[in-house]
Amino acid sequence: MINLTILGSTGSIGRQALEVADWHAERLRVRALAAHDNWRLLAEQAKKYRPVLVAVADEAVYPSLCEELRGLPIQVLAGDEGLLAAAAVGAADTALAAMSGLAGLKPLLAAIDSGKTIALANKEALVASGQLVTARCRERGVELRPVDSEHSAVWQCLAGEDPAAVEQLIITCSGGAFRELSRAELAKVTAADALRHPNWQMGRKITVDCATLVNKGLEVIEAHWLFGVDYEDIKVAIHPQSLVHSLVCFRDGSVKAQLGPADMRLPIAYALLGRERLPNPGPRLDLLQAGRLDFLPPDEDRFPGLTAMLDAGKRGGLLPAYLNGANEALVEAFLRDGIPYLFIGASLCRLLEQAPSELQDTARAADLDAVLAADARGRADAAALMENRYAD
Repeated sequence: MINLTILGSTGSIGRQALEVADWHAERLRVRALAAHDNWRLLAEQAKKYRPVLVAVADEAVYPSLCEELRGLPIQVLAGDEGLLAAAAVGAADTALAAMSGLAGLKPLLAAIDSGKTIALANKEALVASGQLVTARCRERGVELRPVDSEHSAVWQCLAGEDPAAVEQLIITCSGGAFRELSRAELAKVTAADALRHPNWQMGRKITVDCATLVNKGLEVIEAHWLFGVDYEDIKVAIHPQSLVHSLVCFRDGSVKAQLGPADMRLPIAYALLGRERLPNPGPRLDLLQAGRLDFLPPDEDRFPGLTAMLDAGKRGGLLPAYLNGANEALVEAFLRDGIPYLFIGASLCRLLEQAPSELQDTARAADLDAVLAADARGRADAAALMENRYAD
């Protein structure tokens, strides 16, 4: 029996992970749940799965959650203390890190420090602090399993292979909601338009990141830390059908690809079950019905946020944390219709150009306080750009 704590249980990945737990109830048992502020759904989940502990980050909704779960043998906690307790709970041996944004970093580190196997669905934590997270995993002897469909695909392709034989990784990308729009058309799109992803059902923030292609830059940085591959050997390919989730090229000229339906429950199950492939009732991929498979280079002129994020990763240090924080602030504003779509990519490029040299200090990239400070600085600098936009 695999005992789970799910950090981010009310989000898209968390909800699908609970579906996977339903599929494999004989193998997966939910022992703790944590969410940001959706206390009603969290209470429903707690009543169904009866974990030993639930936690909600927003302390304002804590009384409502307590009242809803009154009389049940479930410990209810709130705030940062609650999230850290859910991450480190002794009743669980595996943690699904699915909290959105850098808010998931401290719970992730707490889960690592408690010795749990980590199923990682929070790419921002690894992007901003890959040096810190991977070092902590090595120190604690903790396995880090990827949940993102692209990184799961690479992980599956590498099974049984010599890592030294890898020549190149190709991370695929659907292209998001705007892959066929001209720059003139992109100037008119709205947040509602960006949230209409053609292939996947995901959370709001990641769906916007897919529309800007920033998500693919984040995933290249994540792949660098997960698999130890140089940035020069990780490429991005637009694959509109979203059936080939990534490819691995080997030094003998062979290429392995992982294919499957656009269903996040498959990589979630693969990570939670530790590569064990159990039967599931999900959809199957029928290649005879799939038709053509296209692979195209990304257009960096229309999607400059991708280039900015890739450059931040290559330059290293605290720059990924800085630009990740800025992107989170910009996306939040865009979702409120506070800034135009094209302002996101342009701002990321401008911020990277103006970033102070001390943010490239690789020695400080393994320091938690420095990472959080760089993230905060990125948010503040992005806010200043947005404010100046209106002043201009």
